[in-house]
Amino acid sequence: MTGYRRVLLKLSGEVFGGGKLGVDPDVVQSVAKEIASVVDAGTQIAVVIGGGNFFRGAELQQRGMDRARADYMGMLGIVMNCLALQDFLEKLGKDTRVQSAITMGQVAEPYIPRRAIRHMEKGRVVIFGAGMGMPYFSTDTVAVQRALESKCDVVLVAKSGVDGVYSADPHLDPTATKYDALTYDEAIMRGLRIMDQTAFALCGENKLPMVVFGMEPEGNILRVVQGEKIGTLVSAG
Repeated sequence: MTGYRRVLLKLSGEVFGGGKLGVDPDVVQSVAKEIASVVDAGTQIAVVIGGGNFFRGAELQQRGMDRARADYMGMLGIVMNCLALQDFLEKLGKDTRVQSAITMGQVAEPYIPRRAIRHMEKGRVVIFGAGMGMPYFSTDTVAVQRALESKCDVVLVAKSGVDGVYSADPHLDPTATKYDALTYDEAIMRGLRIMDQTAFALCGENKLPMVVFGMEPEGNILRVVQGEKIGTLVSAG
């Protein structure tokens, strides 16, 4: 069983909200414990979180708000999630740095890839905040871009309520089958909606593998990091 040396973990904002608006401290604490266990096992880890538990730019746009402004509001929501995760990780004794793509000196460092790598080499958890710092980019794309620039071995996409990639939505189609492994080309050919297309293309072009897996049961993040075959591995083939 082989493990990964440096990973990027992608979490959705909805997970942090426990399905509601805002931050659920119990959920964030349990996520922090899982990340701490990865650090204890000797793996370097960075995290990208969505902001959907506060704002979703595309939805606000549908209600008449300017898309760019709505996206910036979403980025600020992401930073709130980052600070919550940082707080719970530091309560567990784990050194943590939040790097923000939007300048906000009192709460976060600026996003500097080489500094992020240095933090991880020293065993610190790096949490990337404020998305790409620009509107029109999803946190899926941010996760892949940050993983590439900080030289991570894999993107880990942790899902709530689903344990991998299926041929159809398993909640709607009882005949949906789960894939253990896929290539990027196969996923595109079958029209599987795993991440947004920009993120997916970036992964495929740069041969960056991705593991899509379920957050449940507890301990799954560490299992994936250590090389257990959980969820769906998507690779360049």
